[in-house]
Amino acid sequence: MTYESARSLTGPFLQTLGASALVVGVVAGLGELLGYALRFVSGRIADRTGRYWTITILGYCVNLLAVPALALSGHWVVAVGLMFLERMGKALRTPARDALLSFAARRMGRGWGFALHEAMDQIGATLGPLLIAVVLYLNHDYRSAFAWLLIPALLSLLVLAVAWMQFPQPGQLESKTPVVATQGYARPFWLYLAATGCLAAGFADFPLLAFHFQKEGSVTPDWIPILYAIAMGADALAALLFGHLYDRRGLGVLLVGALLSIPVAPLVFFGNFEAALLAAVLWGVGMGMQESIMKAAVAALSPVERRATAFGTFNLSFGLFWFSGSALMGWLYGVSLMGLVVFSIAVQLLAVGLLAWVVRALPRGEGGF
Repeated sequence: MTYESARSLTGPFLQTLGASALVVGVVAGLGELLGYALRFVSGRIADRTGRYWTITILGYCVNLLAVPALALSGHWVVAVGLMFLERMGKALRTPARDALLSFAARRMGRGWGFALHEAMDQIGATLGPLLIAVVLYLNHDYRSAFAWLLIPALLSLLVLAVAWMQFPQPGQLESKTPVVATQGYARPFWLYLAATGCLAAGFADFPLLAFHFQKEGSVTPDWIPILYAIAMGADALAALLFGHLYDRRGLGVLLVGALLSIPVAPLVFFGNFEAALLAAVLWGVGMGMQESIMKAAVAALSPVERRATAFGTFNLSFGLFWFSGSALMGWLYGVSLMGLVVFSIAVQLLAVGLLAWVVRALPRGEGGF
């Protein structure tokens, strides 16, 4: 509810502070790169120290409290710094948190476990932008909207503290190590990184989409967070569906989600409000896929003692590709919208081909492998 609400506003907010489309694209991509790169380090630290809760709680504090601080920024450089700080906090907590989730989800099916987490996450991500839309409708002030997000931030930290007290030894929730070599990751793991990286490179980030909506006027400012809320609702439902299918059908269901994400760019950059609405739904479906079964596959391909490191490696690869794609699309936006759309479609089609290769290379086993 906190940082996803902020994500729906950062593109237009930076524009009001004088930032260009290139700045928005680079900031979105560089923020993700910074966050994903640091996850590799924090994952290794979490595995070596075993302090999953300490790292998770510290990361959430930085991640969440940087968001309402945006209300104090008066220049786009300051806002960018806080956006980077928020990404760094998320980077610190994510591998340790995903390891915690994988320990518990082992008993219920990893696809469903990560999907349930994503769906619960997106309940807040749906309600948050709706709250922000009301604030913007009443006073048309982005800073006031950011200030309101202090409330869900503090509530989130309270619930996190309760969870820590309930389960102080999370590693005990998983007693069975997956049948994966502990001396290194299997070849399909690295092919999988390439495939998901291509998906990340061709998946336009919402700040750039929101920047386009405001610039062209295809979506009014008060409707932008509503579209994001719709996307988050689609995200939650898609995560549950894909997670359920993953536990029964395997990684092949990722191909379906990848194909559904391809029309987003042409719908947004060449369409009207109705096309933007459809694009928001498909964008949410793509996010739901990324946040559920992509992580479930990483957990299935890694042993318990290297779980956080595996998530960190995956996140580093994903972030590098995300940054490259976001920066390039931000540049293409000012040069050629057709070039931007062609790039997005082409690289996602390449991802589909790589995923098909990965699926053929994987034996049957846990979680469809």
